[in-house]
Amino acid sequence: MAADRVGATGGDLTSDAKPRAGRRPGSPDTRAAVLDAAKASFADKGFDRTTIRGIATAAGVDAALIHHYFGSKDDLFLAALEIPFDPRQVIPELARGGVDGLGTRIAETFVGLWDVEANRQPMIAMFRTAMTNDDAATLLRNGMARLVLDTIAQVLDVPDIAVRAQLVASQLLGLALTRYLLRLEPLASLPAAEVVAAIGPTLQRYLDGPLTAS
Repeated sequence: MAADRVGATGGDLTSDAKPRAGRRPGSPDTRAAVLDAAKASFADKGFDRTTIRGIATAAGVDAALIHHYFGSKDDLFLAALEIPFDPRQVIPELARGGVDGLGTRIAETFVGLWDVEANRQPMIAMFRTAMTNDDAATLLRNGMARLVLDTIAQVLDVPDIAVRAQLVASQLLGLALTRYLLRLEPLASLPAAEVVAAIGPTLQRYLDGPLTAS
């Protein structure tokens, strides 16, 4: 995962390096403190107004230590979301074949990710928290906009891409809610291939078809 990369800024942070006075050295507790501070800042200020330096101050660590643990601000944001995949890698790969057939490729990837138990549990936890906690909802909304919708907009050259990307997201979030959180039957037990075959054409229409009745 992108959040686990080390040394993305190229700094030489060794075990012999001495932290500044009043700062905590790297440890699991420190990493957790950074994530807590990042979640609070991203939820309160949004991505653009959040700074690594501000997060470091709130967590009581050096800014360099955040880069050491997480890499860039984008990487830290992804770690704060706690999702088990990187949309910045997944979406461009899906879009590599162009818009034709993209709806089915998105459906296959989405269902494939959610059907893996190790992936599903943290994503269910994220959704449940977002439904009851305003900060978590803001964080998820910002993450969806920046890492998913903006990424789709960057790789696809079609009219009204912002609206189309949000319609795709609405379909996928609805599927996640009904199939994986509420586990509505028979959808919850439907084979993955049948789910993909059912929603793929709808996603495709959102991507390149008419959005209004002619």
